[in-house]
Amino acid sequence: MLWWSLFAVLIAVSTADLDTDDKPEEKKSNGTIIGIDLGTTYSCVGVFKNGRVEIIANDQGNRITPSYVAFTHEGERLIGDAAKNQLTSNTKNTVFDAKRMIGRTWDDTSLQKDIKFFPFKTVPKDDKPHIQVEVNGQIKSFTPEEISSMVLTKMKETAEAYLGAKVTEAVVTVPAYFNDAQRKATKDAGVIAGLDIKRIINEPTAAAIAYGLDTKNKGDEKAEEKSVLVFDLGGGTFDVSLLMIENGVFEVVATNGDTHLGGEDFDQRVIQHYVKLYKKKKNIDLTKSQRAIQKLRREVEKAKRALSIQHQTRIEIESLIDGEDFGETLTRARFEELNMDLFKSTMIPVKKVLEDAGMKPEEVDEIVLVGGSTRIPKVQELVREMFKNKEPVKGINPDEAVAYGAAVQAGILGGESQTKGIILLDVCPLSLGHIIEGGIMDKMIPRNSVIPTKKVKMYTTTVDNQDTIEIEVMEGERPMGEDNHRLGKFEISGIRPAKRGVPQIQVTFEVDNNGVLHVSAKDMERGTTESITINNDQNRLSQEDIKKMIEESEKFARMDKKVKEQAEAKLELERLAYSLKSDMEDKEEGKLGSKITEEDRTVLTAAINKAIKFADEAQYASTSELKEETKKLNTVVRQIHTKNMKKGEKTKDKTEGKTEL
Repeated sequence: MLWWSLFAVLIAVSTADLDTDDKPEEKKSNGTIIGIDLGTTYSCVGVFKNGRVEIIANDQGNRITPSYVAFTHEGERLIGDAAKNQLTSNTKNTVFDAKRMIGRTWDDTSLQKDIKFFPFKTVPKDDKPHIQVEVNGQIKSFTPEEISSMVLTKMKETAEAYLGAKVTEAVVTVPAYFNDAQRKATKDAGVIAGLDIKRIINEPTAAAIAYGLDTKNKGDEKAEEKSVLVFDLGGGTFDVSLLMIENGVFEVVATNGDTHLGGEDFDQRVIQHYVKLYKKKKNIDLTKSQRAIQKLRREVEKAKRALSIQHQTRIEIESLIDGEDFGETLTRARFEELNMDLFKSTMIPVKKVLEDAGMKPEEVDEIVLVGGSTRIPKVQELVREMFKNKEPVKGINPDEAVAYGAAVQAGILGGESQTKGIILLDVCPLSLGHIIEGGIMDKMIPRNSVIPTKKVKMYTTTVDNQDTIEIEVMEGERPMGEDNHRLGKFEISGIRPAKRGVPQIQVTFEVDNNGVLHVSAKDMERGTTESITINNDQNRLSQEDIKKMIEESEKFARMDKKVKEQAEAKLELERLAYSLKSDMEDKEEGKLGSKITEEDRTVLTAAINKAIKFADEAQYASTSELKEETKKLNTVVRQIHTKNMKKGEKTKDKTEGKTEL
């Protein structure tokens, strides 16, 4: 490292925040901006409209949507509720937990732990995890960004159905402890989904906005400063943030968390418990059947929810495996025992945040619980104990609070007048710096620095005649660079040969509003500059990759449209056939059954049965073929109707003739 290293020039060091007027301004919005909470297990979308936030229900009427994507054997792509509902019947082609994989490398220890429990196949490609599923009889690979983009597309379509207009811009939330690679991967997912991500904000900050506006709307807003700790425990991630709120200014003081802790881990503990129990009782290994494991997962999740309001519940699964039924009682006490170490581990980030903020638990004014897992009674109990029996705020919906805050931020960016006066001051969750002489990590931007921020520092060479310097950018809290997470590296070359300590190299670290890092190095003598918006090749998608994925996304959109049109055509055929069948069987006076002759009944019955048979066997029929069958059935009905009309006219003529006589 000696040749490539550098050291700081003590007499020319500046670590103060600088004005960032040279930064490009954010583009003006082209329409309504939506707020999306892209969750591990569930996602939610909201919009700021008519002076208030509206959390939008999906096509199933649910305000939260499972972050699931499935590919059926017929080539259909399902997203949300429909995908989760067929998890047990199509396990290998149903993908979930993409958020736990996004922005991670294949050798990530958390990822390696997770893939052991995924029913779908995960393989390495360019040191990134790729999900393999079967689509139309062919094996296809998807990146976590692509799967996340499909969930974002679902959120986008949900908002468009509600607004009645096209949506192209969004604010998306991420866990506060997401690193640079994970944030950028989330932005990539937005691009693939056809969304311009105007801002990425931290989930606890979004929840704090929801809390702040909720108290304001209730008339509880105080002029003095209020400290609020947001405890966000969701399905897959955990965050704690301490904010100071005063007159519409939301300032994050400190943040901490774990990007791999949540409700899914609690479920997994219970699943493992029952796998061992079943092996002991029946000598059957449930892990040999992914379908059995997913059935158990579904029921364990239901049981976990039930235990939040009752002390015990019964888990019953008919024909779990090899025709064997499953029936066990799960008590709240056993659930807590299985997960106690995980529950207690949530207090560690809380203590760290308080230490960083220099506050004692009793000095915190309010505790806001966010995320579905905060409904667990033991978690609430531990929070109360930590804060000297202070009761957490329960006025906001833990499932919707993050999307609510994202929608408010979207309203701010969209220029909604009712959001004026609201200012967000978020922080950088991890220290950012680079390796200098001796392998030490020189921290340019300490964690919990308010963003956006820009830091500049002067460096020089470490050996005589050194003409190239490598800047290796890291994030983390360890003193030695190798112990932290490498974000990327770049070189500045062409330095004029000189004695060590003579060249002046200005290094700039800048974190934008989205928490994304930009690093540059400038040779002060020659004026040459090299820069990088950290593109870690192991964690990031190339522009070619993104372009290809956008094309794939559009292809799937066309396929989805085709499948929808086929389903609607089939439904139209079935609806007509069964409606005619019902009317023909009704022989009440004035109904079709009382008007039709036996000859016509035979003809129509044959046409109806043919149509129903075609619909039943129409799995691979095209939309045009289905419409043609509907047309044929309608033709038979019209012919019978025309025939009866003519017969009625002849009868009328005869009757009229007799009257004239």
